[in-house]
Amino acid sequence: MKFGKSICVLNVGGTRYAFTREVIKDFPLRRVSRLHACATEKEVLELCDDYDRDQNEFFFDRHSQVFMFIMLYLRSGKLRFVPGVCELSFYTEMLYWGLESVHLDSCCQKRLDDRMSEIGIDTISEMDVGVSGDDSQSSGEQVHETALTGRAKWLEKMRKTFEEPNSSILAQLLASVSVIFVLVSMIMLCASTLPDWDTAKRNIVEEQRTVEAVCIGWFTVECTIRFLLARSKCEFLRQPLNIIDVIAITPYYVTMALAQAGVPDAGLGVAGVVLRVLRMMRVFWLMKLARHFLGLQTLGLTLTRCYREMVMLMVFVFVAMAIYSALAQLLEHGLDLGTQNPDFASIPASAWWVIISMTTVGYGDVYPVTVGGRVLGGMCVVSGIVLLALPITFIYHSFVQCYQELKLRSARYARNLSVELLQ
Repeated sequence: MKFGKSICVLNVGGTRYAFTREVIKDFPLRRVSRLHACATEKEVLELCDDYDRDQNEFFFDRHSQVFMFIMLYLRSGKLRFVPGVCELSFYTEMLYWGLESVHLDSCCQKRLDDRMSEIGIDTISEMDVGVSGDDSQSSGEQVHETALTGRAKWLEKMRKTFEEPNSSILAQLLASVSVIFVLVSMIMLCASTLPDWDTAKRNIVEEQRTVEAVCIGWFTVECTIRFLLARSKCEFLRQPLNIIDVIAITPYYVTMALAQAGVPDAGLGVAGVVLRVLRMMRVFWLMKLARHFLGLQTLGLTLTRCYREMVMLMVFVFVAMAIYSALAQLLEHGLDLGTQNPDFASIPASAWWVIISMTTVGYGDVYPVTVGGRVLGGMCVVSGIVLLALPITFIYHSFVQCYQELKLRSARYARNLSVELLQ
């Protein structure tokens, strides 16, 4: 379109923004930049709600405060929800201007997922807000490139590749390789405890060392790169999975250093025992699989959010255990009625019987023999069922909510990956 003036005015919900024609042409939001290529007023009105030719002013009947936050995002690279605005309304405005939920900060993404799971929807269609698919995709890519440029953009892309397995094809390939190394390491760890392993390893000791060195090398490189790419190094070191990585990797290098010094594991005494215990920590590498499997992610997120309910459950169990242990010791051993049960000689010994009874396991290795003890055992089993069932409802609802959130997040990553494959 032939603009009447060199200055173009965007009127968004009553708030006016003035830009030159050159800025409009290269504007990060494609809905705005496409105005420069319009040949007729009809094409202009397909992108905005009204147009004043005399003032060269484009009117958008949209939320002005949300657009202001989007403008701040274009400048700073951080997009957060407007206080007091519904998350879904904000997301609708984002779709109109061509943004996606991936442009939100992680905390706001979680809030959006919570809100969408509450009302039971998976996604909001771009057609609901008058945005075509091509417009949304192109604008989202252009905004992302503008917000993160140069070295920052490259670092962010690399960070997502190593931290978010579903963010790209390369991230999925690296995640698959990591899973293979985890499984190989676990197989080697389990095989090393077999009775025939000491005889067999004499013939394959070099192969075993090679496989172990390759696995440890991969984990070391992966952990080091993730540490270098982390936004906050302190936050990285505080994460449980990263702590497990460091603890599991360190004993290998300590053992190699001691072997080079001529000190075998057997000659380390207590230090050798500690190293072997730390080496066994490799089994916790299986927790790394939580990054790739939705079920494990749901379990971890549920336990994190339900820690109060879990603490409440443990308090219930410990209080009941203390009461029933004392009563069981008294009825079975403490009254001295000629039928003393040696299995209940102390309260700690009785506590073992209480915990397996309350959880309805009942190994049968310890059981009451007196009438009073059996009545107490029945009460213990019934109360255990009731106490364990009380917090389950809260944990169940939290599990369902966490599953819905992670499913929404997984679907979003799948859509982004589909766009990448089509390009």
